[in-house]
Amino acid sequence: MATNAVDETEATKATTDEKAVDTTESDEAPRTEVTAAADDAPAKEESPSGVGQGAAAVVSAALGVVSLTGSWIGTVASARQNLIGQLETAQNAGVAQQIQAVYGDAWQTTALWGGLFALIALVVGVVTLARPAFGTPGRVQAPWIKSVAWAGVALGVIGLFLAVLKYTGILLGLPSAS
Repeated sequence: MATNAVDETEATKATTDEKAVDTTESDEAPRTEVTAAADDAPAKEESPSGVGQGAAAVVSAALGVVSLTGSWIGTVASARQNLIGQLETAQNAGVAQQIQAVYGDAWQTTALWGGLFALIALVVGVVTLARPAFGTPGRVQAPWIKSVAWAGVALGVIGLFLAVLKYTGILLGLPSAS
């Protein structure tokens, strides 16, 4: 009886192994046919996905925001200019000269860095908007890319305008010393 159970188990195992082999063989045949059919088909050209344009639009908007809010490099440059003004100004200098050297030059340095970020945001946004004109004919730029690029251009223009106003002293100019 024990030998009979072992023989039945071995027979069942052999049948299961044969089915597994048969299943594997039947799976391989269609794959070969599909691969051959795929090789005969003409290669489908991949069109650009617009990821680069989307990234450029986001960068443009981010640089526009940085131009309005300030940046780390602008803060460091302003503090450096403040220190230089303190070191170079003589103690017997007039009040107006001290205010300009210590605070005015630092304010103008901040305005210059803000203007630089605004200008870069403006250029990147305009290039992103103009890119489809030089690309594949008939390819339409995604609407969200246009929107974000326009936001970058608008923020760049506003940032550039404010930087000029800050630099010239029209916006929040230095107080008079007299």
